[in-house]
Amino acid sequence: MSTEQTGGQKLGAPADRSSSEGSKTAVAPAKGKLGVMVVGLGAVATTMIAGVEAVRRGLAKPIGSLTQMGTIRLGKRTSNQTPLIKDFVPLADLNDIVFTGWDIFEDNVYESAAHAAVLKPEILAQLKPYLETIKPMPAVFDQFYVKRLHGTHVKKGKNKRELADQVIEDIRAFKKTVDRVVMIWCGSTEIFLEPSAVHQSIENFEKGLLANDAGIAPSQIYAYAALSEGVPFANGAPNLTVDTPALVCLSKKNAAPICGKDFKTGQTLMKTVLAPAFKARMLGVSGWFSTNILGNRDGEVLDDPQSFKTKEESKLGSLEHIFQPELYPDLYKDLYHKIRINYYPPRGDEKEAWDNIDIFGWLGYPMQLKVNFLCRDSILAAPIALDLVLFLDLAKRSPELQSIGIQEWLSFYLKSPQTREGLYPEHDLFIQSMKLKNTLRHIMGADLITHLGLEYYD
Repeated sequence: MSTEQTGGQKLGAPADRSSSEGSKTAVAPAKGKLGVMVVGLGAVATTMIAGVEAVRRGLAKPIGSLTQMGTIRLGKRTSNQTPLIKDFVPLADLNDIVFTGWDIFEDNVYESAAHAAVLKPEILAQLKPYLETIKPMPAVFDQFYVKRLHGTHVKKGKNKRELADQVIEDIRAFKKTVDRVVMIWCGSTEIFLEPSAVHQSIENFEKGLLANDAGIAPSQIYAYAALSEGVPFANGAPNLTVDTPALVCLSKKNAAPICGKDFKTGQTLMKTVLAPAFKARMLGVSGWFSTNILGNRDGEVLDDPQSFKTKEESKLGSLEHIFQPELYPDLYKDLYHKIRINYYPPRGDEKEAWDNIDIFGWLGYPMQLKVNFLCRDSILAAPIALDLVLFLDLAKRSPELQSIGIQEWLSFYLKSPQTREGLYPEHDLFIQSMKLKNTLRHIMGADLITHLGLEYYD
């Protein structure tokens, strides 16, 4: 991008703190290789990995990725400064990403991607030599937490402490081959778990690992291992994982950023767009019925009631937080919200979501809105996974962000945003977007944008 396009200033202006040598607030540059450790090399993960390689080879565009295609406005609207986000903040280049991961099956990434059948055989054939080189390490797995899967490529240990130590050894070995590491969970949805005594402190958690406490699921073992090694961790599923006092504390202690859980892809994405519109116009909502059919491994896992309960809790939360029924009882206090997910093998990864929304307006007159979203789950999730990896790596290199633990500014990507205790999460997609971009402006020393606009009319 030319200096003319950015208002005559270099990208990163007016204050590019990534280049301020010796500054305590400088964001460190993205030097060297970024290692991405993926837990679960299934449909989402293989779609992300294959997609990154396709983009690197010029075979496709990174559509859906804010880090790759999104811009950020700097200064006034009249300044005409809108660089690409990746030119404004020091993100890792796609050519510098190195992938590895774990899976409960031995299939390499090419075999797994072919089985998932998300991407067309023609594109996979072009990427086959690269994808075949990525072979999974044995995974931590316990069928108690994912009833519908039968893992055959799994780690063995006398207790969960030994399993965590094996993951830590995997991380340390990979660290020797790259410059920085981020971990992301792209595995299946585990059964519903509630926080218990084992989750209240690092000490309790570590005792629980030795005692094989049932409250510690595999996703928590991976998160513990990552955070212990100072590695940022993202959770693409709704499992109870880093959202406990013990792991939040570990995140802050070891400067390993975390951000919440469950990729915001299809139906919930629509909810966080439509619900803010209704609320902004003070339109009431009496009922919101949502149903889905999908046939991939995620659908099979969610066919189990205990795993569905975990997903349901994640999907239900957004409307209540957006509508704030305690503030607007006339509009939302009696909202009936129902969610259904049905496993339908013929559909594969091409999920279909239906929403029937009963709203009411002036003088209480009723109206209806019906949404039929024919979406591709992994196609929507893959760029989210990529962006989270790149932004968590950025947070790790930001002195101001790395030690605060929870990166609330990444709520934009998640069904269940994480916040500090006592602070309600923000689910409105547009507020989340503003929060994300203002955070980027802030760490780079640029002016925040409020959209007040009165200065144009002085």
